[in-house]
Amino acid sequence: MSNIALLERPAATAQARTVRPQADADAPLTAVAADLPAVRSPRGFALYVGLDEIKAAEAGVSLPLLVDALRRTLAELAPGAETHATVALAPHGSGGRDLDVVRLALQEPGAIARTKAAAEEDTVEEETGVTVDISRKRVLIDGESAAFTYKEFELLQYLVLREGRTIERSELVSALWQAQDDETPGERTIDVHVRRLRAKLGRYEDIVRTVRGIGYRFDRHADVVIRYGHGTPSPDRF
Repeated sequence: MSNIALLERPAATAQARTVRPQADADAPLTAVAADLPAVRSPRGFALYVGLDEIKAAEAGVSLPLLVDALRRTLAELAPGAETHATVALAPHGSGGRDLDVVRLALQEPGAIARTKAAAEEDTVEEETGVTVDISRKRVLIDGESAAFTYKEFELLQYLVLREGRTIERSELVSALWQAQDDETPGERTIDVHVRRLRAKLGRYEDIVRTVRGIGYRFDRHADVVIRYGHGTPSPDRF
């Protein structure tokens, strides 16, 4: 049995009707009396289909087969219609509904607006506390970017990536400074760097804990958000 099913030709109506765009693209189209501004008129439509290759195969079809079926239907119903099909590609493991992923991948304005609004809400939620953004090499304190030097960020990042483990001063020196560096600190000089780091953390200075006689440690903290990105350094190789 063929997998191609053509849509039934709609019955002709006695009077032409104009379709008014809806605020939500997911809402069904509603035929109403013409009330669009005279300077604008419909020129076509976009149909977003949320279906990945696995689900299509389970249904006994494929994406190319569905595109061909729709084109055949359009050719029968409206021979003068121009068509263009684009397959939306998204990274493996993209969350959310297939339809939402498709709309965002194809830069549909409504989907972009919702994504932007969600991002702004996340930003508001993160206005308090410390955000260590490893992917962008920056630290946000109560929503404001902190003026960390490159070495200060490396020091904090080294501790964060080894959460819960006490790091000796000698390890920090060997990991963060090369032997040929002109300003390679001694083990006690590390204390000076940590004090400067804590000063910039302000009221959150206690996220870097001192282990007396040994070194320093970062423990999971309710006021700290860690943002990881692609290429994040391994805690075993820095």
